[in-house]
Amino acid sequence: MKQKNIVILGGGESGVGAARLAAEKGYNVLLSEKNKLSDENRYELEHHKIFYEEGKHTESIILGADLIIKSPGIPETAPIMEAIRLEHIEVVSEIEFASRFISGQIIAITGTNGKTTTTLLTHHLLKSAGLNVCIAGNIGKSLAREAIEDNYDYYVVEVSSFQLDDIDEFRPHVAILLNITPDHLDRYNYQIENYVQSKFKINENQSNKDFFIYNEEDIETLKYLRFHRLAGRMLPINISKQSEYLSLQNKIRISATPAQMLDIPIADLPLKGKHNFLNIVAAGMAAQIVGLSDEQIVKGLKSFVNAPHRLEKIKTIKGVTFINDSKATNVDAVSYALASFDKPLIWIAGGVDKGNEYELIEETVKKNVRAIVCLGKDNEKLITFFKGKVSEIRETDSIKKAIEIAFSLAESEDIVLLSPACASFDLFKNYEDRGDQFRRYVQELALNIKDKKETESV
Repeated sequence: MKQKNIVILGGGESGVGAARLAAEKGYNVLLSEKNKLSDENRYELEHHKIFYEEGKHTESIILGADLIIKSPGIPETAPIMEAIRLEHIEVVSEIEFASRFISGQIIAITGTNGKTTTTLLTHHLLKSAGLNVCIAGNIGKSLAREAIEDNYDYYVVEVSSFQLDDIDEFRPHVAILLNITPDHLDRYNYQIENYVQSKFKINENQSNKDFFIYNEEDIETLKYLRFHRLAGRMLPINISKQSEYLSLQNKIRISATPAQMLDIPIADLPLKGKHNFLNIVAAGMAAQIVGLSDEQIVKGLKSFVNAPHRLEKIKTIKGVTFINDSKATNVDAVSYALASFDKPLIWIAGGVDKGNEYELIEETVKKNVRAIVCLGKDNEKLITFFKGKVSEIRETDSIKKAIEIAFSLAESEDIVLLSPACASFDLFKNYEDRGDQFRRYVQELALNIKDKKETESV
C-alpha cells in the first residue's frame, strides 16, 4: 500500500482495532472520535502511543489523510463524510483494511437475521474439531485486532451491511447470505434495493475457487439473482424442499457436496425452531467445505450453546416462562420468535422503530398473543396498529414495570416473550443491556415471590 497517513473515524472496538493494526504496520495514524472515548479505549490508544482526538472531527487534519478507515456506525450523511467525499479520499471499512493483512481463510456470514447464531455455531464447529480458528467482526473482537498477529488458519467473521458498504478487495473463501428483509433502511434512503446490494457485496470479490452459500427461499435474494450473475460456487439452501424428508424421517440434511450428505435427527439439534434449521445447515455446510468429517460436525452440534438474548429461557415463575429475545430488533426476527411457541404469549415489544411493517406478523399475533406490553418512550405506532387485534395492550417506559405487568396478565403455562422488533437506544445502551436488565428483573421477581411465600407460610 502506498498510503502513509491514515485517519480512523470512530473510537469503538472497530476503530481502535483498526488504529492498532495500522500503527503496527508502520502507518502514521490519527483516530478521530466525535463523541467521548471510553476510558478503556483511551487508555489503549495512549498505551500504544496512537494519536487521537475526541469530542470533535478536525476537518483540516482529516482531509489531509491518504486513507480513511470508517467505523460502520458513521453514515454517509455525516458532515465529515460529505467533506471527505468531496476531496475524493479513499475510504474503506475496518474489515476491508484488516483483510489485507490476513493470510488465513475467511468465512464471512451476513443476513438480516440469524447471522450471529450462524457465526457462533460455525466457529464452534471448527474449534471443537481442533482447527486453529477465531471469531471476529460484528461479534467479539474486531477483525483488525485479530489481524495484528495473524495467528489463525481460519477467521469466522460476522459482517453487517454497514461493514460491507466500504469494502474493495475483501474476499471470503466461504460467504454465507442467510436472508434479506427490511432493516436499517434509514441508512439506505429507505430503498430496499440499496440494502440488498450492500448485502451482496459479500460475494463481489469471490472467484470460482470460493463458495457462496445462500437461502434460495429468500424473496429479495431470488429477485437479485434473477438479474445478476455471481462468482463463486453457488450452494443454495432450501429448507422447504427438506420438509417431506423432515416429516418422514424427523431429520435435516447438511450437504455442501454430493459426496457428503449428513442427516441429523431434529432431537439432536442444539437450536429449536424451523428458522434455526437454516442457520444449522449453513454452518454445517461451511464446516464441510473446510474439511470437517460427519463425526466432527455431529459432536460439535451436540456441544453448542447459543449466545444470550436469542430465545433465551430465563425462568419459570408459577407456571409462567420468561424468554429473552432482546436480539430481535426487527419484525422478521420477531416473526420467528412468535412461531417458535405453541402456548399463549404475553409479548413485550417496542423501542426505536426502524420502519417496521407490522402487517408481516399481524395474523401470527392475533393467533398466538394474549396481550402486548409496549416498552418504549413512544409506543404510538405499536398501539395504533394492534388496537382491537389483541384483547389487552398496556404500555410503560420501565422494563421492570413491563415484567410486572406481563406477569400480572399471564396465566399458568403462558410465555412472557421479550422480542422487541425495535432498536433499544431510547431506554438502553444496546440490545445486550436490554436483555441483561430483563434477566435481572425476572430473577428479582422470582426472589420476591419466593420471599413473600416464605413470609406467608410463617
